[in-house]
Amino acid sequence: QVQLVESGGGLVQAGGSLRLSCAASGRTFSMYTLGWFRQAPGKEREFVAAIGRSSGNTYYADSVKGRFGISRDNAKNMVALQMNSLKPEDTAVYYCAARSGTYSNYIRSYDYWGQGTQVTVSS
Repeated sequence: QVQLVESGGGLVQAGGSLRLSCAASGRTFSMYTLGWFRQAPGKEREFVAAIGRSSGNTYYADSVKGRFGISRDNAKNMVALQMNSLKPEDTAVYYCAARSGTYSNYIRSYDYWGQGTQVTVSS
C-alpha cells in the first residue's frame, strides 16, 4: 500500500518555473515506478513523466520534453517534478502516481494516486 501527497502547485506566469513534490508512505517505495499525470478542465487525464525504480530511466510526454524533469529520492520517499518554461497550456491539476511494475504511460496501469495539486500558468 502506498499513499501519495502532492505539494508545490500554484500560480505562475508563462515562462516561469514550479517544482512539484510528492511524498509517499510505505516501506517499499523504491520498488515502484512513479509517474506524474495532469488533467486540464474538460480534458482527459494525460501522462506527463515517469521515473523507473532505480532512477536510471526517465520518460516524458513530447509536450514537456526538454522543459520538465522528474527525479526521485528513495531514501526520503519523495518524487519531484521540476517544471521550467511553463506555458498556459500546462495549466492543469497534476497528480502523482505509483505502479508496482516497470515503466508505463498507461493511466490505468497505475495503482496508487495522490489527490492532485493545481498548477495555473497565466499568459
